[in-house]
Amino acid sequence: MAVINRIAAFAEDMTAWRRHLHRHPELGLECHDTAAFIAQRLREFGITRIEEGIAQSGLVAIIEGQGEGPTIGLRADIDALPIHEATGAEHASTVPGRMHACGHDGHATMLLGAARYLAETRNFKGQVALIFQPAEEGPGGAELMVKAGIMERYGIAQVYALHTAPGVPEATFHTTPGPIMASVDTVHIDITGQGGHGAMPHETRDPVVAACGIVQAIQTIVSRNHYALDDLVISITQIHTGSADNVIPDTAYINGTVRTFDGAVRAMVRERLEQIVAGQAASYGVRAVLRYEEGYPPTINDPEKTAFAAQVAREVAGETAVFADQDRQMGSEDFAAMLEARPGAYLFLGQGEGPGLHHPGFDFNDRVAPVGASFFARLVERAQPLG
Repeated sequence: MAVINRIAAFAEDMTAWRRHLHRHPELGLECHDTAAFIAQRLREFGITRIEEGIAQSGLVAIIEGQGEGPTIGLRADIDALPIHEATGAEHASTVPGRMHACGHDGHATMLLGAARYLAETRNFKGQVALIFQPAEEGPGGAELMVKAGIMERYGIAQVYALHTAPGVPEATFHTTPGPIMASVDTVHIDITGQGGHGAMPHETRDPVVAACGIVQAIQTIVSRNHYALDDLVISITQIHTGSADNVIPDTAYINGTVRTFDGAVRAMVRERLEQIVAGQAASYGVRAVLRYEEGYPPTINDPEKTAFAAQVAREVAGETAVFADQDRQMGSEDFAAMLEARPGAYLFLGQGEGPGLHHPGFDFNDRVAPVGASFFARLVERAQPLG
């Protein structure tokens, strides 16, 4: 493994930064203390060109290289999750009901490590834009930062991101060209019938039976309406209705998620849901309203940039530690908005065995932080070399 020696030398500092961030998690767009901590570290590194307050608490810092050249963007998300931590770690969250259960504290630390090295050496031409983004877990800070004009304002030509991967061998890189993460849409169905006594169902229009019929019919979209080789997941995850064993309620609520990589499949699902909800409602004599919320689009890696990033990863981790044709995943990622705006790549960095993402026992593996930081730094140096 060719971790950069200078970055390895301040690994203890990176651990300290990461554990500070872990102790003080913030949610959504309200990551102001996190951003202030990051900005202070950047200023200590001698970086003075920092724009704060983008998408409320995001920031972009610019490191100037030597001579004219393009700008490469490196992104780290910084928000936490509304989960009560159960790691028992000395550096556990000090905020009840909030924790860094998705490794964003580690992502920010790896980018800070790269920033410190790049600010010291400046062994590249052009510029590097360090993008620290809030609200990856919602409502979508990447899109907000793109809409705020960061790509145009800083002339960013390509953009890259890393995500920690628990359960994957430590210090290995995994990516794939093309779609790597799915789109995510949310389904809400509100059913209104006419309640009554459970012993007299003939006097009601039962929303419970209608909800069951709708959910059963939705299952046919995957099994009968789409090509089997086009990845698609529709999961109904909530049905809420009723209050007593002898009362037929007036209303029911259905909630679920839709994941796919293809815009045409996404459109087909929405159309079929509208048809199914309307048809089932009519057959059961109830009123049903579908609310379909489009979320993050698919995360689609540029093939050329993915091949380049994989080669840089091999330089850092070794030939046998990089897997550039991994299976795509049905999870989602708002970095998709940045990849829609500029070509680039999204990679996973294995952190070894342990609890998975979004689990109350998850904790980022500090041993891999110098690996990720070295990857970011080498990416800049190889993309925009001097000479």
